[in-house]
Amino acid sequence: MTVAHAPRRPERAAALERIRSIVGAKGWIDDARDMERYVTEERAMFRGRAAAVVRPASTEEVAKVVAVCAEHRIPLVPQGGNTGLCGGSVPFESGDEIVLSMGRMNRVRSIDPLNYTIEVEAGCILADIQRAAADADRLFPLSLAAEGTCQIGGNLSTNAGGTGVLRYGNARDLVLGLEVVLPDGRVLDWLSRLRKDNTGYDLRHLFCGAEGTLGIITAAVLKLFPMPRDQRTALIALPNIEACVPLLSKARAATGDAVTAFEYIHRICLDFVFRHTPGTSDPLTERHTHYVLMELTTTAAGDTALGERFEKLMEQAMEDGLVLDAAVAQNEAQSKQLWKLRESIPESQKPEGASIKHDVSVAVSRVPDFVEQATKLMEAAMPGVRVVAFGHVGDGNVHFNLNKPVGMEDEAFVARRHELNAIVHDLVAEMGGSFSAEHGIGRLKRDELVRYKSPVAVDVMRRIKAALDPDNIMNPGKVV
Repeated sequence: MTVAHAPRRPERAAALERIRSIVGAKGWIDDARDMERYVTEERAMFRGRAAAVVRPASTEEVAKVVAVCAEHRIPLVPQGGNTGLCGGSVPFESGDEIVLSMGRMNRVRSIDPLNYTIEVEAGCILADIQRAAADADRLFPLSLAAEGTCQIGGNLSTNAGGTGVLRYGNARDLVLGLEVVLPDGRVLDWLSRLRKDNTGYDLRHLFCGAEGTLGIITAAVLKLFPMPRDQRTALIALPNIEACVPLLSKARAATGDAVTAFEYIHRICLDFVFRHTPGTSDPLTERHTHYVLMELTTTAAGDTALGERFEKLMEQAMEDGLVLDAAVAQNEAQSKQLWKLRESIPESQKPEGASIKHDVSVAVSRVPDFVEQATKLMEAAMPGVRVVAFGHVGDGNVHFNLNKPVGMEDEAFVARRHELNAIVHDLVAEMGGSFSAEHGIGRLKRDELVRYKSPVAVDVMRRIKAALDPDNIMNPGKVV
C-alpha cells in the first residue's frame, strides 16, 4: 500500500483533530479496545490498525472528512457492517489509515410505493430496509445470511448477491440512483428515480462493486417490487447432483417462471447444521446425498394456480426420476424452518475447524460438472478433506468450501490454502467462470484478479482508479 506525499506527524495530528471536530465526540473512536471490531475481518483472517474510527452522521460530514483526507493525503477505509469475507473493509497493519464507518447514517429518507422506490442512507441495515418496504406493502428482494447486520452501502460496494438473484438480480441490478462522495470530497448526486435515463455513461455501476476504492456511497435509490402473496417452499431430495439443472429448467417453465430461489445443498451441510444449530432437524425420513431448496412465489392474491403447478411439477419430476422425496412447507413457520437449514450452513462450519472458502460461479448448466470435478481434485490433493458445497444454482454461484480433515491441525490445513485455491480457481477458469461471484475482491483476491482477469480489463480498472483517486487515498491496496 502506497500513499503519495504522506503528511508529516504534526500536520497529520492537526488534520486528524480537524476531522474529529467535524464528526464530534459521537463520531470519533480512538481507543484501541473500542476500535477492535472495526479493524478485524469477519473470519479474523485480517486484523489491522487504524489512527481512528470516524463515524459521520451525514453526507455533508462525509464530504468534509474526505476533503481533509484529500488535502493531507490521509488514506481511509470505508466500512459498512464489516461482514465481508475478503478483507476489503478493514485497514492494513500500518495504522496510517482511518476507518470511515457509515453506521450512523441509517435513515430511510423516503419511500414512493407508486414508483416502487425507496431512498436510504448507506448505513441502513439490510433487514431494516426489507421491513420498511414491507410496511409499505412492497418487497426489497436482496436477501443474504448477514442481513441482520450488513449495511446497504457495503452490499452495493461489493455487489452482493444472495438467494434472490435468480429472479431479481444482484445488488447493482436493484439500484436506480446513488449519492457518492468522491476522493476529492465532492458529492456526486445521482439519486435518480428514473427507470429510463439515457444521458451518457451510467455512473451507478462504476461504484457498485468498486468496494470503496473510487468513492464512498452515502445514499441510494433502490427498486422495490410487489409483495409476494403466496409461496411454496420445499426441500427436495435428488438422486444425484446432475438432476438439479433439469429440475430448475422444468420448474421455471412449468410455473410461469415463478422460481425465486433454487439452492443446492450437499448432505454434509445438513449434517453440520443438525450437529451445531439448535432447533433444527431433518424434515425427511430418509437420508440423501443431494438436495435443493426451492421456493416459488406469486404476487397475485388468492392465486390457486401456484399450488396446482407446484404439485404437477413434483409429480412429473418424480416420474422423470429427478426427485426422490420432498418436504413441502405447509405454512410460513415451516418455510422459515426450511430456510433456517440453508442459512445456518456458514455458521455451522465454524465448530468443525478451519475452512477454506471459494465463492465461484460457472454457467448454470455446468454447476454439476464443476462440483463433481472440483470435489475429485480436492480429495486427490488432500485425502480426508471435507467438501462443503452449497449455493445458488439458479445463478451459477457455488460456495465450494473445504473443511479440514478430521484430526488435522488448523494451521497445517490453512497453510495449503493457496495451493488448493489455485486448483479450484484454475478449474473455474477452464470452465469460463469467475473466481469471485458475490463477495468481491478486497485484499484476499487481488492476486487472483491479476491472474485470471483479462490484462486489458485490469489495465482499464487501474486507469479509472488513477483518474478518480490519483493520490490513492480511497481504500488503498484493495481490488486493484
